[in-house]
Amino acid sequence: MPALAPHVERLLDLALEEDLCLGDATSEATIDAAARGRGRFLAKEDLVVAGTAVAARVFERLGASCRFDVADGARVIRGNLFGEAEGPMRALLGAERTALNFLQRLSGVATLTRRCAEALAQGGGRARLLDTRKTTPGWRRLEKDAVRAGGGVNHRFSLGDGILVKDNHVAACGGVAEAVRRARARGNAMLRVEVEVTDLGQLEEAIRAGADIVLLDNMDDAALAEAARRAAGRVLLEASGNMTLERLPRVAAAGVDFVSMGAITHGARAVDVSFEVG
Repeated sequence: MPALAPHVERLLDLALEEDLCLGDATSEATIDAAARGRGRFLAKEDLVVAGTAVAARVFERLGASCRFDVADGARVIRGNLFGEAEGPMRALLGAERTALNFLQRLSGVATLTRRCAEALAQGGGRARLLDTRKTTPGWRRLEKDAVRAGGGVNHRFSLGDGILVKDNHVAACGGVAEAVRRARARGNAMLRVEVEVTDLGQLEEAIRAGADIVLLDNMDDAALAEAARRAAGRVLLEASGNMTLERLPRVAAAGVDFVSMGAITHGARAVDVSFEVG
């Protein structure tokens, strides 16, 4: 397995401390210290796998070995085994819940992302699915990795990765054009300038001001199509707000370049995976 980033190792420190700060009273009372065993990961629903490296690392931290038969991004059908861990039985039982918490959550993000990306593709066009910064605090890198495993594309990882002029920036600057002008004059020349607009008038203002990307916030399907017609390749368009699985094909057909969805991270349900010892 690849080495984990230092901040992910710190996250594992917190997770394991949370669960094992007082030891494992049950395993210490019922399992001989010398006992060894093996457990297997079972998919209890169809899913897209993500988080295998961090799940494996949990077992390694406690002295067991762990491997997965599939890479992140692979589909696993309900009822299939897709990995195993082996080592001291107390280690397996102590690592089980923490490892599954990471694996189930991150696979849930990848599974929902895959569904949304496939729905977007049904509409034709060139639209790509983006994530947002609406992530679990401390988990951003892991959740954005899971988005990529599911077929999505990462937007900003942090506030320093790009210039995204939101509605509050526009209000503070007195308008779209002034906000874009300041971003162009004062910002890092290597960063693209994106600005959020809520109507077609603001779209025209953003294009004239020299924005690289325009985020179309909470526009209906007809407005998105008109925005694409007016932009006509002069600027990249990102649609966001009120995106649902059912709506995505229509949004793609409107002709935008990107669709961003916070729900693929903050709204993803943990998938059902079990760890079966025996």
